[in-house]
Amino acid sequence: MKVSTKGRYGLRAMVDLAIHSTNGHVPLYCIADRQNISVNYLEQVFSTLRKTGLVKSVKGAQGGYTLAANPADITIGKILRALEGNLSVVEDSMDSEDDRSVRQCIQINVWNKMTDCINQLVDTITLEDLVHEYQRMSGTLVSMYYI
Repeated sequence: MKVSTKGRYGLRAMVDLAIHSTNGHVPLYCIADRQNISVNYLEQVFSTLRKTGLVKSVKGAQGGYTLAANPADITIGKILRALEGNLSVVEDSMDSEDDRSVRQCIQINVWNKMTDCINQLVDTITLEDLVHEYQRMSGTLVSMYYI
């Protein structure tokens, strides 16, 4: 499986949005500028994300985009499936006649298991996880101390 530019840029833009939307709506041109992605390309990506209910848009001078849910509730799997479709490693339909074929054996024991592992991974990582990792790596994570 290879993630397309749309999937890679869309994931970057969603993490950027999660980081910067705490103060309200984020204009698309700000995300485009920070991530060095064309505004026109991001408009296409965000159109898909809006249609799938992952982001909300507000028009006007103070408009922009926000996440449609809490970052802890948005998995990377939801984002990638919205932009890429099915995350299967191999799209190979089986006929009932192929029940005992080598092709069926490989589909069940290799391709399906790889697909399951990928889906399990992307469904356990949330936007919140990536935001925390970004903050940790960039040194912007604020530690909370409780007494």
